[in-house]
Amino acid sequence: MSSRTSPKVAVLMGGPSAEREVSLSSGRECATALRGEGIEVVELDAGPDLYARLLDIKPDVVFNALHGRWGEDGCVQGLLEWMRIPYTHSGVLASALAMDKQRSKEAFRIAGLPIADSVILPKTEVVAKHTMPAPYVVKPNNEGSSVGIYLVFEGANGPPKLSDDMPDQVMVEQYIAGRELTVTVMGDRALTVTEIMTDGWYDYDAKYKPGGSWHVLPAEVPSEIFDMCMEYALRAHTLLGCRGVSRTDFRWDDSQGTDGLFLLETNTQPGMTPTSLVPEQGAHCGLTFGQLCAWMVEDASCDR
Repeated sequence: MSSRTSPKVAVLMGGPSAEREVSLSSGRECATALRGEGIEVVELDAGPDLYARLLDIKPDVVFNALHGRWGEDGCVQGLLEWMRIPYTHSGVLASALAMDKQRSKEAFRIAGLPIADSVILPKTEVVAKHTMPAPYVVKPNNEGSSVGIYLVFEGANGPPKLSDDMPDQVMVEQYIAGRELTVTVMGDRALTVTEIMTDGWYDYDAKYKPGGSWHVLPAEVPSEIFDMCMEYALRAHTLLGCRGVSRTDFRWDDSQGTDGLFLLETNTQPGMTPTSLVPEQGAHCGLTFGQLCAWMVEDASCDR
């Protein structure tokens, strides 16, 4: 940090990933909230000139509001470590590991956390035949926000027809029926459990469009399921080496009791838009959006 009374914060947003628009929304919301806390803010759309722009701005802290590849997979974190600019959220290794769904799931499996079976296969094979008994899910291994999700249910006439912009290698994952639950971890504390309700699949539109989903918090689930979600989210955050704020998502098949709870993934750069889950959980725990963002700035560092 510099000797300024209040740090100069560059809010990093946008970027070239598939989640650019959501990142721009997150970044603008966070920038406004930080200004409300009396913090000097510069909004910075991450492009090829990012290094030069950061040299020019000379921020004390980078608030990383990027989503998706390059912004939450360790790439921009490596640049910020090289430049020795303190930044929010997780560091290089945790970001890269969490973004790679298959590798993070393997870490979860070794640690005894319940996960859905999955495999990484060539896209050409997945579109040619059923590669797993239905129902199953096909998705990119290293994107977030439900980008490129395909559901294949029992009785499907054939394998999924994947779009041309899907990567050459995709994840095929066992479909877990049931309820969508999520937990925010802030530092070393799990906040609460939210149940996400939709009229269909919790896809990109359901996450980010007003009215696409509605949230119940705290989730109305049995106490043992609530406690397991809180414990598993904190364990996942710690296991991956996450810092700052993360969010871990679950599916719970309530017909199977505790055996029906599965950890899906941990998100190291969770959304910070008006419809996002993390600000809601923070508010439930008594934190305003501004206070949450300011805490993230205070928590920023290098060597994360």
